[in-house]
Order: sequence, then structure tokens, then C-alpha cells
Amino acid sequence: MTVTTISSRDFNQDVSHAKRAAESGPVVITDRGRPAYVLLRHEAYRRLVGESTSIRQLLDQPEGADFEFDPPRLGGGLFRLPDLS
Repeated sequence: MTVTTISSRDFNQDVSHAKRAAESGPVVITDRGRPAYVLLRHEAYRRLVGESTSIRQLLDQPEGADFEFDPPRLGGGLFRLPDLS
């Protein structure tokens, strides 16, 4: 990962250069010689903040989707009926 540093003046004059540089890593934008902002690809930002797909989105099926589901039966093997006596 390459970190690129550019001044805010250079950023304002050539935004497309900063966007191309963000393809290979973060771009630090300085203001009066001090780091002020960081430009990242959206995918890198999502990884950084730990944002991921929710379980609901992962399980959501398109309308009318059909799939096989055969749940295990109680009473044998790993699953046993509880003794409530």
C-alpha cells in the first residue's frame, strides 16, 4: 500500500490525480503543511470501519427464490428430546 501526500492546493487543482493515487492507497491531503484529510477508496473505508453486510442482507432471498431445507429431526444423535419428568 502506497501512501501519497499532496497539498490542498494541488488537490484543488487536480482532483483526478488524487483519485488515481487513491487506487493504490490512502492520499493524505495537507493544509499548511499539516495532515488535514485522507482520501480513500470506498471499499478501503468500509474495511477500515468494519462495516459489513448484515445477516439479514446475507439471508435475504430474491422474491420467489426456492431452495431445499431439510432440518434435522429431534430424538437421535446430537439432538435429543429433553426429559421433563
